[in-house]
Amino acid sequence: MSQETVRPAFEGRERPILAHGVSFPTAVARHTEDIFNASRVYVICSRTLARTTDTLGRLTATLGPDKVVGRRIGMKSHTLWSEVLEITAEARAAQADLILTIGAGSLTDGAKIIALALANEIRTPEELGTLAEGPNKRKNIKAPTVPIISVPTSLSAGEYSNFAGGTEDSSKRKYSFQTPICGPELVILDPELAQTTPDSIWLSTGVRAVDHCIETLCAVVGTTTSSDELAQRALSLLVPGLLRCKKDHADREAYLQCQLGSVEAMAACTSGSIELGASHGIGHQLGPLGVGHGETSCILLPAVCKYNAKYNANRDQQDKVRQFLIKDPVVSQVLRARSVDVNASDLGDILDAIIRELGMPRTLGDVRVGRDQLDGLAANSLHDRWCKTNPVPLKEKSQVLEILEMVV
Repeated sequence: MSQETVRPAFEGRERPILAHGVSFPTAVARHTEDIFNASRVYVICSRTLARTTDTLGRLTATLGPDKVVGRRIGMKSHTLWSEVLEITAEARAAQADLILTIGAGSLTDGAKIIALALANEIRTPEELGTLAEGPNKRKNIKAPTVPIISVPTSLSAGEYSNFAGGTEDSSKRKYSFQTPICGPELVILDPELAQTTPDSIWLSTGVRAVDHCIETLCAVVGTTTSSDELAQRALSLLVPGLLRCKKDHADREAYLQCQLGSVEAMAACTSGSIELGASHGIGHQLGPLGVGHGETSCILLPAVCKYNAKYNANRDQQDKVRQFLIKDPVVSQVLRARSVDVNASDLGDILDAIIRELGMPRTLGDVRVGRDQLDGLAANSLHDRWCKTNPVPLKEKSQVLEILEMVV
């Protein structure tokens, strides 16, 4: 990698900026200075990366030890308020003028909330609660002033959104933080670093990005020609890219292809006013049962497609996506190897074959969710907005249970 590409991540939006083509330490050092003119960097790094790689050493050597004024190794899942407040206090004391995250998931959400807390002089859980959505949200919240650079190592794509979730420790309730919160201003893609991510995370979060595309293309409300083009472009990068990553961990080009595909997937599903469907809606309720967002898509997406097709909700749209996928040479090779009769297969069947080829979970049993939990899961799902906007609106518990029975 030698020639760097720097561009807006999304057409028509100035931020975030996307950079790739040079190693992440080189990109961080370059843009910390030329974009942000920052000299006091607080680093939040994945615990796994810090423990098993020389990520922090490479960064410090390139950036310079004087510029790293604080560091946090890892954050627990679901972004606990207690950790957010600890890091906020450390960053404030260090007079940090930039936050750098290396990793994904909780780190990215954590950095967004930390920057918001810094701008509003937040020191206690009670004060932090006044920044979250809900009846206690204060007026006149100040926008963050400390910028964030994100170096993601999964395909979950939270670094491209301007909202975050954080969990209040005592109640275990997850709160949403929205306007005026800001996502990272710069996202740096480094496929070499991404190659250190375990398959279970990389491939499952990649299927989540595929889910964004499929439910965009198959939505019955809010899609546009532009959103469809973005989603198709994302699929053309993600699906063969993920299959190549699974086959050959040394295929660095495939890792970058997936990273760029996840950007296009986010652009697709956040453009216009697209209403997603039940794979996202039911999936949200699997999170509290300990199932990762990527795994929920691996399990639910084919079943939701089959359910919607059964009731003739979006069969033509599904068939267009099916035709698009089976034309891809990498996908076609997988289908032949798995003896899939493409002429007798619907979109759900094609997705099932792809996800199985990736070695990802395909049933609730695979992620230790038992039949005794289905009733509560179905009831909770009815409250999710995207179950209501599914091409076949899910209004009755029996409808959700019909989908769950396909993947029990």
